[in-house]
Amino acid sequence: MKKFVILGGGYGGLTIALNLLEKDLPADTELIMIDRSPFQGLKTEYYALASGTIAETHIRVAYPDDSRLKLVYGEVASVDLDAKQIHFHDKEPFSYDWLVIGLGCVDSYHGIPGAKEYSSSIQTLAQTRATYQRINDIAPYGQISIIGGGLSGVEMASELRESRADLNIRLIDRGPSLLSAFPSNLQQYVREWMMEHHIELRTQVTLVRLDGGDLYNQEEIIRTDATIWTAGIQPNPIVEALNVPKDRQGRILLNDYHQIPEYEDVFVVGDCASLPFSPSAQAAQAQGKQIAEAIQAIWKGDTPRLGAIKLRGTLGSLGKKAGFGIMGKRTLMTGKIARMLKSGVLWKSKRHFG
Repeated sequence: MKKFVILGGGYGGLTIALNLLEKDLPADTELIMIDRSPFQGLKTEYYALASGTIAETHIRVAYPDDSRLKLVYGEVASVDLDAKQIHFHDKEPFSYDWLVIGLGCVDSYHGIPGAKEYSSSIQTLAQTRATYQRINDIAPYGQISIIGGGLSGVEMASELRESRADLNIRLIDRGPSLLSAFPSNLQQYVREWMMEHHIELRTQVTLVRLDGGDLYNQEEIIRTDATIWTAGIQPNPIVEALNVPKDRQGRILLNDYHQIPEYEDVFVVGDCASLPFSPSAQAAQAQGKQIAEAIQAIWKGDTPRLGAIKLRGTLGSLGKKAGFGIMGKRTLMTGKIARMLKSGVLWKSKRHFG
């Protein structure tokens, strides 16, 4: 039997598996998905788990229960593209005929000393659990500092305010404004919401090091009881170690069918793939659908025909009652409707509706 292996059961990998299971798999091909966890965690909602406003079971999604899908659990150590093997920390190597790399990302600390050691993360379920515990241990009137004023930082700050009215919350960014990738009127709406809910905004802060509860903005020391890092991502270290062409962000360069050109038996999906837009769950799902279409065409001996990926927009939350978003390229939304739409997207994701 030939092995089609999906490495990572996140948004992209799971989308590929679901789309392939909707069709008839070749009789000589086994579909295998490898992940460290026995369920998918909805990463776009990790900020709520860290804040304590939802239980972990709320963002767990079961993998498909299908006899044609073999689930393998383990911690991947490396991938040998030449030998076509996956190496684990805790078991024997696993071979493949076709491979999808969907290992996601890790925090980018931008070379700032102490950032990794003295901040908490919401990149993995394990890290998010630890962050929740760290926040939970902060006494009333304590200070939480969130580094990074992008979408993750804004959602983290607003959800934490809803969870802990007793805490002092500070949002720090090196740029002149929050949500710099969004239109100015949407930035203004979010800024006013933050001020109304007593969240301190510190922009144009250049952190040079972290040392315990001291954040060094050049010579200024900003004191904090806990620091949460949401200031950028980079591809998984396993991908970083692969000797293949990458872009400036370290993401793997691909051909038109999402394959590594030098290894056409290997596809890359999600945060590790070099795409013409920022990494997101939506992009990973759209790309995953195309990878499923591509491999189905290849199995039939046809040339894949894939169009351009079109994203529908971006939605963000400000607690459970307000939100903001961009639909398409121009339509802006704020308030309850945007939050309801995001809740609807979450409902669909939990039920494998995309």
